[in-house]
Amino acid sequence: MAKTIVVKQIGSPIRRPAIQRQTLIGLGLNKMNKTRELEDTPAVRGMVNKIPHLVEIVEERG
Repeated sequence: MAKTIVVKQIGSPIRRPAIQRQTLIGLGLNKMNKTRELEDTPAVRGMVNKIPHLVEIVEERG
């Protein structure tokens, strides 16, 4: 089984640059306090690291 991380949106995309909004959409997040379980890959980690003020890693599994 692949490693996964649970990512939670903690910030609003309102009044953020378009690239940050697109990164949230790429992670599958669009509303406050929504969570997604994603595969722990370098691409996903890079996306999370680009917007640390909007998301947090809640849990790491695997």
